[in-house]
Amino acid sequence: MEKYLLHIDGERRASSTGEFFESDNPFEGRPWAQIARGNSDDVDRAVTAAHRAMTSGPWAEMTQSHRGLVLTTIADHLAQNAELLACIEVRDNGKLYSEMLGQCQYLPNWFRYYGGLADKIEGTVVPIDKPGYFAYTQKSPVGVVGIITPWNSPLLLLVWKLAPALAAGCSVVIKPSEYTSASTLEFVRLLEEAGLPAGVVNVVTGFGVEVGSPLVDHPLVRKISFTGSDATGRRIGEQASRQFKHVSLELGGKSPNIVFEDADIESAVNGAVSGIFAATGQTCIAGSRLLVQRSIHDEVVEKVVALARSARMGDPMDSQTQVGPVTTRDQFDKVLHYIDVGREDGATLALGGKAATGGDCGNGWFVEPTIYTGVNNASRLAQEEVFGPVLAVIAFDTEEEAVAIANDSRYGLGAGVWTQNMGRAFRVSAAVHSGTVWVNTYRAVSYMMPFGGFKDSGLGRENGIGAVDDYLETKSVWINTGAPVGNPFVMR
Repeated sequence: MEKYLLHIDGERRASSTGEFFESDNPFEGRPWAQIARGNSDDVDRAVTAAHRAMTSGPWAEMTQSHRGLVLTTIADHLAQNAELLACIEVRDNGKLYSEMLGQCQYLPNWFRYYGGLADKIEGTVVPIDKPGYFAYTQKSPVGVVGIITPWNSPLLLLVWKLAPALAAGCSVVIKPSEYTSASTLEFVRLLEEAGLPAGVVNVVTGFGVEVGSPLVDHPLVRKISFTGSDATGRRIGEQASRQFKHVSLELGGKSPNIVFEDADIESAVNGAVSGIFAATGQTCIAGSRLLVQRSIHDEVVEKVVALARSARMGDPMDSQTQVGPVTTRDQFDKVLHYIDVGREDGATLALGGKAATGGDCGNGWFVEPTIYTGVNNASRLAQEEVFGPVLAVIAFDTEEEAVAIANDSRYGLGAGVWTQNMGRAFRVSAAVHSGTVWVNTYRAVSYMMPFGGFKDSGLGRENGIGAVDDYLETKSVWINTGAPVGNPFVMR
């Protein structure tokens, strides 16, 4: 098996205990790599290295323009190694090679975008209302950033955080998911090959209690950026608040994909199937609730079922495969549990409903694309995040009812609206409580466009110009240019 060590201060290092844990290949259903099992001592080493990189040495002394050049150089080097990174991602998380290659080929754009932004970070001169003073603001990096990433799209979601953090001048310690650590370790090696100074980005692999919690608690870490479940995000937020740390949380979703009777049916069906069965439903923005106007309900359901039934499951490295395995054994069991919950809730099973075995599925953790109709929006299947290939179909009659159902959720990450009425498109987009609304499309993302959630879907926004501000502090400077400094005990 492959063996991966920690990455601290520019070096591959064993953990302080010398222990390893195994990483499984979801398609083969067996381990393929050994990952160093870090702990709080390793976190301290990594954070100390990151803090040193911020306060002395090449990174601390670089101009903003020079940092921007480093980021654009990284972009070119990542572009040359996209296939390598995609292959590791597939072995680790079981997603389709075609999807992972597309993601890895797109990653360089974040470094080009934020590399170009690095020397546009400016303070302001304030036309202060007090005579005899000159007042201005400065922007400075917030400090060492702890980045905690999930297993579903490890590199994409890492880059959303890392690129703006580096543009701001921060240094970083990454704790990747224990299920998918290998690609992050390879990725950081490529960053330093491209010229990123040692210690600026460090990786400590391991488990939440042993690595994640000490990272959040470390006094030299000033910001935590996390993507994952809302339950874990809540614990991180509470833990970080004890030291008043900056926190960004991108959490779960139960996104409504709303199809109105005036929609282009074929496009809406394609969008609905892509929204839930692409990435095997393992995405926080999965369109897991399909809301369909009653007048077209049966037609849409029939077409969605037919298209989903045609999906080919198998080896994610095979270009003909359309649905890959579930990434972890625990998640596989969770998805099957929620399929049982759908039956218990009284919904009607229209497709799937069990594990897929045999044929091209090998020994992998596959779940059939599953569709339930007649779902009550108050049911667990409609309210709880499954994070798998399970679609809940809900009928509605009016636009107002569709909005009410869409908003009847503790989540608010993404939503889809399918209509050819532009007035309706604007009305519903404004009314739905969601950080992103896609109209006549679904799951589009860009380094230029802010992304984040309402309600239990998290705090803060990633991507876009504003993301850099989350990694900066604002300092106000007052300079007396001639105002008298009088006796403080004489009031005038």
